[in-house]
Amino acid sequence: MLSDQERLAGYVEVWWEAIHDLTGVLEELSPDEWDTPTDLPGWDVRAVAAHVAHLEAILAGAPEETADVGQPAHVTAPMGLYTEIGVVNRRDAAPDLIINEIRETATTRHTALLADPPTDAQARPEVVFGGVPWSWETLLRNRPLDVWMHAQDIRRAVGRPGGMDLAVARHTAEYLAESLGYVLAKKVGAPEGTTLVLEMAGSEPFVFTVSGSGRGERLPSPPPDPTACLRMDRETFVMLAGGRRPPAPGAVEVVGDRQLGERVVDAMATTP
Repeated sequence: MLSDQERLAGYVEVWWEAIHDLTGVLEELSPDEWDTPTDLPGWDVRAVAAHVAHLEAILAGAPEETADVGQPAHVTAPMGLYTEIGVVNRRDAAPDLIINEIRETATTRHTALLADPPTDAQARPEVVFGGVPWSWETLLRNRPLDVWMHAQDIRRAVGRPGGMDLAVARHTAEYLAESLGYVLAKKVGAPEGTTLVLEMAGSEPFVFTVSGSGRGERLPSPPPDPTACLRMDRETFVMLAGGRRPPAPGAVEVVGDRQLGERVVDAMATTP
């Protein structure tokens, strides 16, 4: 079993990979492509990149920013208003400035994390954006997901697929897959004893059941005859769990209870 320090260092490694993937695709874009709408309501490519630049700057030690963001129609939660600050403040920034900010602030933070690596996963970092009460475990596990998901938002918007075979892609997909127990038990309301298997290309199966207390619990291996089994590739799962867009026709195979499987697919989104 990995120690806290080893596990946290692994999160830092895949986050750094995500930073390179994101900045790499941003450097390929023409000026017009920065204005391309993404799957995220109200955000174009520039807004997505600005959001990442904002959070990475705060985590690297920059002061918290302020801005009059108004009441955008696409914002539905308080944290959404916070993330708009970085978008508003960089609305007129040149693409190279946004790319350089991401590279420079991420490099500052990466250097600091290597020089003084966190050793206690449940301890609180000195700096977390927006004052969210996250531990080192939550912060460092979440950052690769956020950066890589946004790189994918940009790739889809501008028609430059890639990055699906990276270690951070697997990290993100499997992190998201852990939420399926909640989806099955709480969002879908499946009865006690229901079992669900996710067969996602590139990962071992994820298996969940609904316990007697009505909670979704993960099982170590698939039962002989699960209630439903969902089969799909990594990209399809990430788009569904990330609430980005519906699957392409035929991209999801449901085996067993088709109605249950389709309800799970419809309720799979677990990120804002």
